[in-house]
Amino acid sequence: MTGAVRLQPVDEKNLEPLLSVAVAEAEPGDVMPPVEAPAGWSHARREAFREYHRGNFGGLDAPARTAMYAIRAGGEVVGMIRMSRRDEPGVAEVGMWLGRSARGQGLGPAALRQLLDVAAAAGMRRVVAETTHDNRGALSALRKCGAELREVGGRIHAEICLDNPSPAF
Repeated sequence: MTGAVRLQPVDEKNLEPLLSVAVAEAEPGDVMPPVEAPAGWSHARREAFREYHRGNFGGLDAPARTAMYAIRAGGEVVGMIRMSRRDEPGVAEVGMWLGRSARGQGLGPAALRQLLDVAAAAGMRRVVAETTHDNRGALSALRKCGAELREVGGRIHAEICLDNPSPAF
């Protein structure tokens, strides 16, 4: 995979390519909230994926308070990154996933850096994320973007202050 990373708001034009990457290169539990549906990428789970993303089309100021972006590299959709307003003013929570073939190429940190710029432009002062000890890709991307990591209840809590410049590659 070559080419610059670009974030594109998730909409009807890129929703099906995003679903295709998810089905081919990710597990449902890694890319969407849990739903009652047959295991794997069943028809019901695919529909739930579409509805979950459509429910967030409005951006940070819509009722869901979430902005989702397709991550594009080499002209192709390779994953998704999102940010959601938290109740605390100026704080957003981020989450991201990449298809298996896009992992380990530096695309995660590049996408996160772009999202941090979007968050700062939207008035966010701090970005937080939650992950697990075994999610090495997420931990690496967060570290590369200057996150402070600490364990909270068996999970890893990450925090990035947007007042500080993020480290260079």
